[in-house]
Amino acid sequence: MQVCDENATIVHLTASSTTGCQPVRFLWSQFTGWQPVIHDNAMLKRERQKKILNLIRAKRIGTQEMLRAHLERSGVPVTQSSVSRDLEELGVIKHHGAYALPQVNGGSALGLLSLDVAGHVLVIARCLPGRASAVAVEIDDAGVPEIVGTLAGEDTIFIAVRDQKSQRGVIKKIWELVG
Repeated sequence: MQVCDENATIVHLTASSTTGCQPVRFLWSQFTGWQPVIHDNAMLKRERQKKILNLIRAKRIGTQEMLRAHLERSGVPVTQSSVSRDLEELGVIKHHGAYALPQVNGGSALGLLSLDVAGHVLVIARCLPGRASAVAVEIDDAGVPEIVGTLAGEDTIFIAVRDQKSQRGVIKKIWELVG
């Protein structure tokens, strides 16, 4: 059992490995009582990696154990080996004794990695995990007249353009904007 911030407790229950059951987590809160926390592993990993990036931006963290403890306190149960794999996948580096966000080689300072056309009126932007919203805000703020709108996920942005002729021009303008 682990105690978390804000008077909440997370309990992990695991069925026998021979049954093939997945671990079940329950969250205790003074406001809601015991609540099962249903999850799928892919969603947990994305959320955990997003939380890791946010923690590294917000705090000086020098060890995987410190990072694991911060994640646990914020309600994200994790093992040291998962933290290690996440840091490697995210490309997080150590700089002056603390974890730092990766520098993008061949991409933009905001984390834009690639732009490509899709269909007749879409441009797809791929970004570093957790960076799509920031890139989308920059694109929206630029007021490019050929862009109808953007829709950002965690690492992908759908950019709707007025017509097929606008796609290549929009790609060029976006690279000039955030490149």
